[in-house]
Amino acid sequence: MGTVTIQQVAAEAHVSPTTVSNYLTGRSERMQPETRDRVRAAIDRLGYRPNRAARALRTGKTHSIGLVVPSVANPFWGTFANELERASIAAGYSVLLGNTERDAARELRYVEDLWDAGVRSIVLGTSLPSLEHLQPFLDRGLRLITFDRPVQPTDPPSVMSVSVDNSVGGYLGAAHLLGLGHTRVSFVAGAMQSLNRTARYRGFCSALTEAGLDPAEQAQWSGTDAVPAGAAEAAEIGREAITAMLAGPRPPTAVMAINDMTALGVCSGIRALGLSIGADVSVVGFDDIVLATLCDPPLTTVRQPLPDLARLALREAVGDDDDAATRGGSVLLRPELVVRGSTGPVPEVAIGRRSGPATRVVAGDPRLVS
Repeated sequence: MGTVTIQQVAAEAHVSPTTVSNYLTGRSERMQPETRDRVRAAIDRLGYRPNRAARALRTGKTHSIGLVVPSVANPFWGTFANELERASIAAGYSVLLGNTERDAARELRYVEDLWDAGVRSIVLGTSLPSLEHLQPFLDRGLRLITFDRPVQPTDPPSVMSVSVDNSVGGYLGAAHLLGLGHTRVSFVAGAMQSLNRTARYRGFCSALTEAGLDPAEQAQWSGTDAVPAGAAEAAEIGREAITAMLAGPRPPTAVMAINDMTALGVCSGIRALGLSIGADVSVVGFDDIVLATLCDPPLTTVRQPLPDLARLALREAVGDDDDAATRGGSVLLRPELVVRGSTGPVPEVAIGRRSGPATRVVAGDPRLVS
């Protein structure tokens, strides 16, 4: 059997070739339901498969979207990539992936390569305050959906953002610890150079202020290096931070970490000091990666609904080019606090009054601010 053409599908469905083309390119929302059903049935009966190479040559576009993230070695980004690919395949699209290690130059290089390959929609996992380095491609019509980065006043009006409300997430984590009776609550983040991190810390501070606590009097671990892209680096930040904090003059009884990998590093450091997670020191993460349920005790965390976020990102990436309502602005989903065994009531005896491994650690790391 020879190659089936759009014209043959159109004749089988009793519609025009243009109608078939609109169906194949995702412009079917204005069709009558029975028309869509006839086209779909004709495609199935004839076994039609679009010639995407020919379509790319004809239109300058591919039936693919780009996904550019810091690193899929981080379970959060790997899971998001998997969810986006799953949704894309179901919609008839493929995903081309690039890892940037949070480097603006690498972001630009991947966008250049994807554009040259005919990709006109890119989901960008970035938290850089400015998109100026991508402006030439935005001017040429690139559809850019930033993930986990809110739209900024300086962004071009076409940029779309899909994210959870990070400020709400930070508030939920801190409020949970305060509700358990903790008043020495620390925040561990490493570098605070990204928009999502500052939003999470802002929410954290808001909860403390409402409870009558001064955030400036609570220990905060603020690294001077770039935001880590990989899981191992984030975990090491957590280990270093809790070691220094528990050796300080006011060791915390509870810690909120910027993400789950950092929180798991905090847990590792607590165990190394001979202390109990959830009993001596409570720990809250952010993201709800799969490892959060596999550690002992399981990690209390702020969940990002990654399947929903992936579907929203895909919707914006493949929406009708002529529909201005889909271009520009932010979609924010509310995160959810998931309480597990890593958090508990404030301990009766503060760590600073105990003897044991925690008192033998040398303090004074410049990244510890209190």
